[in-house]
Amino acid sequence: MEIYTIGGFDEVGKNMTAVKTGDDVFIFDAGVYLPAIVELQEEETQEGNYSEKRLRSIGALPDDLILDKFGLRNKVRAIFLGHAHLDHIGAIPYMAYRYNAPVLGTPFTTQVLKKIMEDENMSIPNPIKTINPNSSCSIKGKSGNYTVDFINITHSTLQTSMIALHTPEGIVLYANDFKMDNTPILGLPPNYDLLKKISKEGVKVLIVDSLYSGIERKTPSEKIARALLEEVLLTIKNEESAIFVTTFSSHIARLKSIVDFSKKLDRKIYFMGRSLKKYVSASIDIGMCPFKKDIELVSYKKQVDSVLKKIQKERENSLIVCTGHQGEPGSIMDRLSRNKLPFEFRSGDNVVFSSRTIPAAVNVANKEQMDKRLKKYGVRIFDNIHVSGHAGREDLRDLITMIHPENIIPAHGSIMHLTPMMELGKEMGYKAGKNCHLMQNGQKLKL
Repeated sequence: MEIYTIGGFDEVGKNMTAVKTGDDVFIFDAGVYLPAIVELQEEETQEGNYSEKRLRSIGALPDDLILDKFGLRNKVRAIFLGHAHLDHIGAIPYMAYRYNAPVLGTPFTTQVLKKIMEDENMSIPNPIKTINPNSSCSIKGKSGNYTVDFINITHSTLQTSMIALHTPEGIVLYANDFKMDNTPILGLPPNYDLLKKISKEGVKVLIVDSLYSGIERKTPSEKIARALLEEVLLTIKNEESAIFVTTFSSHIARLKSIVDFSKKLDRKIYFMGRSLKKYVSASIDIGMCPFKKDIELVSYKKQVDSVLKKIQKERENSLIVCTGHQGEPGSIMDRLSRNKLPFEFRSGDNVVFSSRTIPAAVNVANKEQMDKRLKKYGVRIFDNIHVSGHAGREDLRDLITMIHPENIIPAHGSIMHLTPMMELGKEMGYKAGKNCHLMQNGQKLKL
């Protein structure tokens, strides 16, 4: 078996891994590197339809040309998607055409992918196949047929899967982006039974989300973030003031909590911004948006302007959930803070960030600048009303104990993020270079 670490092993994002077994190759994820795209948007001051060539030139796409170099491009039999975040699926519209292979993901993941392409007026020739959480499918290869399990796991978006590829040489378990949340607000809990079952069959290699492998914790359940939100939203005493909440557009469970508590405030709830419309529409399409009747989705410029003019006059009657929690250029919160929309903050207005700043230099700088602009208006800021979607060190220990993989490959981060996972492996009896492998982008590992 050969493993090609294509992207997400030198940075947070751009995730892509390929596995060769016999005469067949399988790709796991194809994501974009978001900080590069944010910087590009800043330079060009507008969102544009970027070409594959342009995105490759700035390092926003995984460098999958390694597969051409080894003559593997025509051996790709399938592309598996773990979940709906852009750093895992965002490169598909630009790169999938290079492979004569279907793209497979859960209903929410594939629906978000279709919405992204619809929004950008793009298409791919590949068939897009939907696999329900906790279901299996069969892929025909040159060296035989392969079974693939989409094992439900929790994360900060709906229908996230660990993907188990059954090969004659053992199981490849791709576990990139997950947490162990036994009490999710929306969707199914982790399928530990299926993980224990594949452990008995034998996991040859675990490719694992190591972003927070250096943080000695168990990542708290989403119900903790829900309690934090309740605490903030239901104790804001400024009845006359505006309330804005911003969070990850893909975090449907978090949006549900925001709506539940906003209803108790007896305010009309508006969802504002393009990415919110994409993700929420996708959740409506697959029947997983319990709050669809409680909100008004606003994304077109005229709609946004007209709603904000109304809120300017009756700020005590509305609550706005909008894009821009990372200070992204062109997002609703960014434009509000720059006074580029028909609404002006007043002293005592409230902005709730149900998120934490993703630790990329461009995000940290953008968020700091935006906070400064908001504070000039006298806005009250409630920051970091959030819990992570990524496993901490103790969750990772539990996973390894549960599945006993023969080999471990840390993924989803720079060397700084992956090294603590190597140390955890050592603690658990694995040896660096023998059965615990520190990989970087563009490398090949032969097992």
